Amino acid sequence: MQHTQSTIAARLERLPPGRALWTRVILLSLGGFFEFYDMFLSAYVGPGLVREGILTPTTPGLFGTEGLAGFVAAFFLGLFFGTALFGFVADRFGRRAIFTVSLLWYTVAATVMAFQTTAFGLDLWRFIAGLGIGVELVTIDTYIAELVPCTVRGRAFAFNQVVQFAAIPVVALLAWLLVPHEPLGLSGWRWVVLSGSLGALVVWFIRLAVPESPRWLAAHGHLDEADRIVARFETDAIAESGPLPEPVVDHAEAPQGSFAEIWRAPYLSRTAMLIVFNLFQTVGFYGFNNWVPTFLTSQGITVTKSLGYTFFIALAAPFGPLLAALFTDRIERKWAIAGAAACVAVFGLAFAGAREAAALIVFGALVTLANNIMSFSFHAYQAELYPTRIRALAVGFVYSWSRLSTVFSAFVIAFFLRDFGVGGVFALIAASMAVVVAAIGIYGPKVRDLTLEEISR
Repeated sequence: MQHTQSTIAARLERLPPGRALWTRVILLSLGGFFEFYDMFLSAYVGPGLVREGILTPTTPGLFGTEGLAGFVAAFFLGLFFGTALFGFVADRFGRRAIFTVSLLWYTVAATVMAFQTTAFGLDLWRFIAGLGIGVELVTIDTYIAELVPCTVRGRAFAFNQVVQFAAIPVVALLAWLLVPHEPLGLSGWRWVVLSGSLGALVVWFIRLAVPESPRWLAAHGHLDEADRIVARFETDAIAESGPLPEPVVDHAEAPQGSFAEIWRAPYLSRTAMLIVFNLFQTVGFYGFNNWVPTFLTSQGITVTKSLGYTFFIALAAPFGPLLAALFTDRIERKWAIAGAAACVAVFGLAFAGAREAAALIVFGALVTLANNIMSFSFHAYQAELYPTRIRALAVGFVYSWSRLSTVFSAFVIAFFLRDFGVGGVFALIAASMAVVVAAIGIYGPKVRDLTLEEISR
């Protein structure tokens, strides 16, 4: 069989979901574990930073940089530039190279940040870490979308985020155990940060075993290398499952991609829809996850107790995508996203009205479950809506709007928390989720059981 982009894609689509395929997903997910660890640690080290006097829980002005909101905003500003300005590098230099380099970048930046003593130093290195993580998360999404067949793409993203979201209870537990103390004379929050950077360094070596995306290689003319990688995948699959079916080849060859392409049909409406979606989904997702301990302490709960409650809430994090894995490939992705967003609004308002420990933990866990089902679903969805030639570029661009939104929403949430309390924050979150449901429900295209090449057309 002659090697072309179409034949490479067709051969990937016929691979069965066996042990070899899931091993590749695990290796990619382990890298994402530490990205999620770092992305969510703001909430858990926040009380320690406030107690040490480096940051304040709220800001005197809307955009003050001495508070926790400025710390959160600095990181997401880094994520914004990492995804918006550097998302294209994975399309240019390959998924594997950027996947590896960006993790090393984050490890160095997080280590330096752990030894900062001023708000400026914290924010600067938090911003630098965000640059690397922004590129990394876009690359993971495009990588997984291109390696797995359409029949299990939803489950692959669900499994990926089960592994990634497992980082949240880990960082919550470490914060609960370490933040109130000073092991070996070093503040507990610093140990929490260093734990993530050391683990990421170990995974950096493990991930060297992950091959380049054959779809990317084929799109850039490296057809012989793409063939060798796919042939290895096929050999593993045959050893596990027996003979493979004949590939169904679509001989339409893709043109070269460019940024202008995302503004032309059929991608223009998808780009606009995803920009609106990303602007508002982060208000619910990060508006809850980055502020849970602060919400609890604002309601009169002590720092130690708030971190304990938050740990039990965080235990629910991996179970959202694990639960959704049971149905994700059986329903349209857009409806899973819209339904999860609606649940975030409802359970969030219930959390705001709760006062007893059990109710706070239950409704907090339900918000976490719904948020994480929405998260893994839209990570898969974004990567499905664009062709290989511009996938990382397009996903990076539309995803960057969520980062920009979080920069400003961090200050807005701090303002609402100060002037309107926890109830006011969750009213804002509910309104944002209503926009998400409308945008994705009305304008989101269908993707169920379609190959990436079919969706692209």
